[in-house]
Amino acid sequence: MHKVELNSLTLNEMEEFIYSIDEKKYRAEQLFTYIHKNRGSRIKNISVFSITLRDKLENIAKINNIKIFKRFDSKIDNTRKYLFLLEDNNIIEGVAMEYKHGITACISTQVGCKMGCSFCASTKDGLIRNLSPGEMTNQIYMMEKDLNNRITNIVLMGSGEPLDNYDNTLKFLNIIHDEKGHNTSYRNITLSTCGIVPKIYELADEEIPITLSISLHSPFDEDRKRIMPIGKKYSIPEIIEACKYYDNKSNRRITMEYTLIEGVNDRKKDSDELVRILEGLNCHVNLIPLNPIEEFDQEKSSKINIEKFKTRLDKANIPVTIRREMGGDIDASCGQLRRRYTSSKGFKTFQ
Repeated sequence: MHKVELNSLTLNEMEEFIYSIDEKKYRAEQLFTYIHKNRGSRIKNISVFSITLRDKLENIAKINNIKIFKRFDSKIDNTRKYLFLLEDNNIIEGVAMEYKHGITACISTQVGCKMGCSFCASTKDGLIRNLSPGEMTNQIYMMEKDLNNRITNIVLMGSGEPLDNYDNTLKFLNIIHDEKGHNTSYRNITLSTCGIVPKIYELADEEIPITLSISLHSPFDEDRKRIMPIGKKYSIPEIIEACKYYDNKSNRRITMEYTLIEGVNDRKKDSDELVRILEGLNCHVNLIPLNPIEEFDQEKSSKINIEKFKTRLDKANIPVTIRREMGGDIDASCGQLRRRYTSSKGFKTFQ
């Protein structure tokens, strides 16, 4: 029998579910708060419910749980990478990065990924399945429990393409933002996509002011197609137009992610074309020195070329920063998260 996954329901859906089982509406808020504010994980422990109601719920519903399987602690900065064990024994990864202004959590939205970006480890084993909203929120809650601290910022930049799991991602955003639960401001959430154009328009029409981050990585369609198969489906001009629409609807500046690869996309003609295509777009460019993975034998750009690239954008008055590498010694940096666990260095195992 399929059981309703309670921690994947928005508050409105929780109210509909409670109504469907002939219980009072206020029970929905109690249940939602128990899961998302009090971090309750067992129906039998909901003390404000009668034993009869608890038994009734246990027959038709469940609270999905995940476990911290391993934790890697960086020796170079305040970064921790987590391997989470799902109920079906799949493994996903998440990262907690501590800054002066708070803690940012990078979470996964899928088990694996089908987008096939050549420089990204997450896609090398393909897509296994989508994560549920509850499995996404659980990553936040498990990190907070381990850190004994609140996650202040959330980036959907772990394994998976969030817009390829659109409905569940949208429900996650609704749940994590709800004031009856974690109450995370939309403005503290960033969603990263390789550029699924129709879904960018859909997200814009939701009118939720999260930051949209585009994995661009080349200003030329032909070059982008070689390193990002999604480029064969959606052109760069189509992505830029979708970004302008998103900016107009959300009034939020777009972030452009640009991984610098030696001799591939770090040339003068690349920076010149990037300046041209970004003209008139309210955006900020994040330059990311390529992080190494076994399956991609290209080199990251030299420091000199990175600085030259940045200078050319600066001169064109395009806001640009070079992203600081976080957790490089534990493969927690951008592009290094993967589904299968392949290393045994520096981890803590949780029983």
